[in-house]
Amino acid sequence: MHVLLVEDDPLIANFVAKGLREAGHVVEHAANGVDGLHLATHENFDALILDRMLPGLDGLQLLKQLRATGHATPALVLSSLGDVEQRVEGLRNGADDYLGKPFSFVELIARLEGLMRRQSQQAGPVTRLRVADLEMDLLKRGVRRGDQAIELQPREFRLLEYLMRNAEQVVTRTMLLEAVWDYHFDPQTNVIDVHVSRLRQKIDRDREPLLHTVRGAGYLLGLRA
Repeated sequence: MHVLLVEDDPLIANFVAKGLREAGHVVEHAANGVDGLHLATHENFDALILDRMLPGLDGLQLLKQLRATGHATPALVLSSLGDVEQRVEGLRNGADDYLGKPFSFVELIARLEGLMRRQSQQAGPVTRLRVADLEMDLLKRGVRRGDQAIELQPREFRLLEYLMRNAEQVVTRTMLLEAVWDYHFDPQTNVIDVHVSRLRQKIDRDREPLLHTVRGAGYLLGLRA
């Protein structure tokens, strides 16, 4: 994702930007509402993360101006103003989601993924995924690479689906544990390594590699130069 982060607290901004980049996303940062509005109206972003109390122009005013000009980019508001009335005010003023401070970075990522899923669903259901010559049919639950069918176990299919939906992005162990195994903690086992190794043998055998290990970060599905 290409994400715009508008946050005036340097500690929070650095923490969020670093985590998003480690997860494979491209992040641009603005430290005040005026600069944030300029970036949001002059560049294309997949998602916005906005602090509510910003110098120059507060987050809700920024959102109001964007929505008034037809910008529909999904927006997540981060704010220490987190009671019910304030969350409702944020949602009514154009926010798609609202997360109170302090927050968990894992929850922030999950909420961003939820925004992107809802956006893609509004554009119509996806029934096929494709990365290079690797294709997945979500209706028939089939996978092919070129003209060769690939048999996958249910967990392998789920793992590959997640990787294909996040193609060309680094996917961390935490993201895989939550999305594929429904773990919200690291069980300190090699379950991910084993399944990735089996999946790699099936989709990359005798072909140009698509599934890559990014040392110290996670995994990436896609062609690499």
